[in-house]
Amino acid sequence: MNSKLEGKRILVTAGAQGIGEAVSKTLLHSRASVAIHFFSSSENAERIASEAAESGQSAYTVSGNLTEAAKANAMVEEAAEKLGGLDILINNAGSLVARRQLGEIDEDFWKEVMDINMSSMLFVSKAAENFLTKNENSAIVNLASLAGRKGGHGGSLAYSTTKGAILTFTRAMAAELGPKGVRVNAIAPGLILGTSFHNTHTTEESANETIATIPIGRAGNTDDVARAVAYLASEYDGFITGATLDINGGVYMA
Repeated sequence: MNSKLEGKRILVTAGAQGIGEAVSKTLLHSRASVAIHFFSSSENAERIASEAAESGQSAYTVSGNLTEAAKANAMVEEAAEKLGGLDILINNAGSLVARRQLGEIDEDFWKEVMDINMSSMLFVSKAAENFLTKNENSAIVNLASLAGRKGGHGGSLAYSTTKGAILTFTRAMAAELGPKGVRVNAIAPGLILGTSFHNTHTTEESANETIATIPIGRAGNTDDVARAVAYLASEYDGFITGATLDINGGVYMA
């Protein structure tokens, strides 16, 4: 349990499944108050909140399509109202959508991936700024990817582009929000199995080929990422901002 998170008010986007679920649970176990955002995973969100309540933890659910600015803003407002403010934002929402090579990418697909991975992060961060800057020490943690450093596997051109953009977005926000008391960092996970992302988009053969290149000898899991998120979120009086923490078992192919 991370004692520095106790009592902190945290919003986790896409916090009801995969990495987001692990992050929400880790933060709840650290006695933070957590608003779990969902778009289509209402049953998972309610289950996590119910389990938290049974353990004496504070969890709330909020929903909304984050690719629309008005709905993203309304979701953040609702989360802050339920939490009584906002200390930390975890920008976890994102998706590969589908694997498409360059020649297969049309305008609609490109816009869809950009909106899900980048526009949503912009809209939520913008809406959260006024709440975060009211505190002396606030934090944002953005979910990027190893794909943003090395380009990803075949068919992930659009996705990898957004994840690379998140690395720059993180540094730019850190510079802009630092004077206002907000640290901004990113996490770049490598192969994290047991998520709907890889269950949908990664074959067993591809996963095994990737694992063979990982020095530590295994794929990651959602708890590996959640612990790193909690660390960056909890370093309230620290000196880390504008950084990206790589969670990949030692694969360095930037």
